[in-house]
Amino acid sequence: MPIAIQLPALSPTMSEGKITKWLKKEGDKVNSGDGIAECETDKSNLEIEATDSGTLLKILAPAGSSTPVGGVIGWIGKPGEAIPETPAPAAPVAAAPRPAPVLSAVPSKPKPPPVPVAAPAPSERLRVSPLARKMAETQGIDLASVPGSGPNGRIVKSDVEQAMTAPAPGKTGQIIRATPGVRLPPEELPVTSMRKVIAQRLTEVKPGVPHFYLTIEVEMDQALQLREEAKAQDLKISVNDVLVKATAMAVRRFPRINQVFAGDRILQLKTVDVGVAVAIEDGLITPVVRDADVKGITEIAQEIRELAERAKRKALKPEEYTGGSITVSNLGMFGIDSFIAVINPPQAAILAVGKVEPKVVVRDGAMVIRQMMSLTLSGDHRVIDGAVGAQYLQELRSLLEHPLRLVL
Repeated sequence: MPIAIQLPALSPTMSEGKITKWLKKEGDKVNSGDGIAECETDKSNLEIEATDSGTLLKILAPAGSSTPVGGVIGWIGKPGEAIPETPAPAAPVAAAPRPAPVLSAVPSKPKPPPVPVAAPAPSERLRVSPLARKMAETQGIDLASVPGSGPNGRIVKSDVEQAMTAPAPGKTGQIIRATPGVRLPPEELPVTSMRKVIAQRLTEVKPGVPHFYLTIEVEMDQALQLREEAKAQDLKISVNDVLVKATAMAVRRFPRINQVFAGDRILQLKTVDVGVAVAIEDGLITPVVRDADVKGITEIAQEIRELAERAKRKALKPEEYTGGSITVSNLGMFGIDSFIAVINPPQAAILAVGKVEPKVVVRDGAMVIRQMMSLTLSGDHRVIDGAVGAQYLQELRSLLEHPLRLVL
């Protein structure tokens, strides 16, 4: 029987996609893993890969047409096979609830770790969505041991996430310091009775994510001097690049900022990944700088430029704009003094950055002029308390006012 080609969820928030171009035509031979069409999602333009081998018998969704996730866009089979008159009903394929730090929002009740399955025999095909395959490669997960929950047993994003979050038997994790090149999965922590009450009461007052806000002013003279010294060495860095590095290092030192509220448990993230808000033509997207706490400022600067450029072309891959520990939203370049940003779930915090401008301040009893910048932290009160947020901002200010700490 012919096999239906269903439109996969190519991004965590995707509900439908527009076929912009077919890379194969009817009658062409198709191998599993081949790119067969290009699709415009709500975030970027991505390639659809074939999950089965055969001949492309029929194209149902021509270029320019939109199809819901799970909808049938074509058929693959043997030459001459009859195509069903009624397309298979659409079923969700690799749909994910919300962007998450390397994983999606977790169900309210913990699931048992997935039971490993035997690797498929050589004659069997391992059905894997492109996003799930990429995630497994990044995290070092053996797909042969991951049971698939998608159509026809296909391994999808949520299956890989389940494998990533399943705790190892007997493991009682502690916060582990960053090691370059090593990315550890999150650790599940129980939600205390106090945190349950805080979450319940605050969400009654402020449904969804109960925000709280803290604002601090930072003296940026030394950070600006660091930028000028880098410029003299033909190194291109911006104030925002310095801020991203400092934000990440402060998160590493205050891991409570690096948590995700997941119903009846809290996920303690073990990596520090900073999202950077980028304005694009029809909205906003937040590319993520992975392991920003262990990268140098110049490396971060180059990565942000590359991610921002591809974001504006809608050429980012889902793994490049999902997840993250905290987001930095900088409107200072637009002349904004200060503002309040909305948290990007399931992250627990976002930093709103205003412009750097000269102000009269008092230092040692005398009025002096300093280059000042406003920072406002929005925190998820189900996870972060005001005192933790205040301590985090104090550490962040110290790093920015003494930027040598960022490079030593």
